[in-house]
Amino acid sequence: MTDETAAISRDVTILVTRNGMGHAEPALAHKLAGTYFDLLDVENRLPGCICFYAEGVKLACAGSPVLETLAALEARGVEVIVCTTCLEFYGLKPQLAVGKAGNMKQIQAAQWEAARVLSI
Repeated sequence: MTDETAAISRDVTILVTRNGMGHAEPALAHKLAGTYFDLLDVENRLPGCICFYAEGVKLACAGSPVLETLAALEARGVEVIVCTTCLEFYGLKPQLAVGKAGNMKQIQAAQWEAARVLSI
């Protein structure tokens, strides 16, 4: 499948609640998250939405090692929602670099509208 024929799976929402993937050292957790997001892009497995909350919001902020890939996914039409409450809690709202600041109502709606919710 090429970029032109890739379809976004509106029935899939991915939840990201950690600053990386899994319970691992930060460098490994970031590497795993980077590989996961890269594969979504390369393999044309585009979810309808990726929601970031709790420590996961850090991946959508300046300095994150996965910003480039997240921006590419967003450019291809994947909705990226980043919890405003969490950004404010960590003092990161001014550093949001990809996606849109959203609220729990939007995150919950993305979950309810999806047939499949994946948590990484």
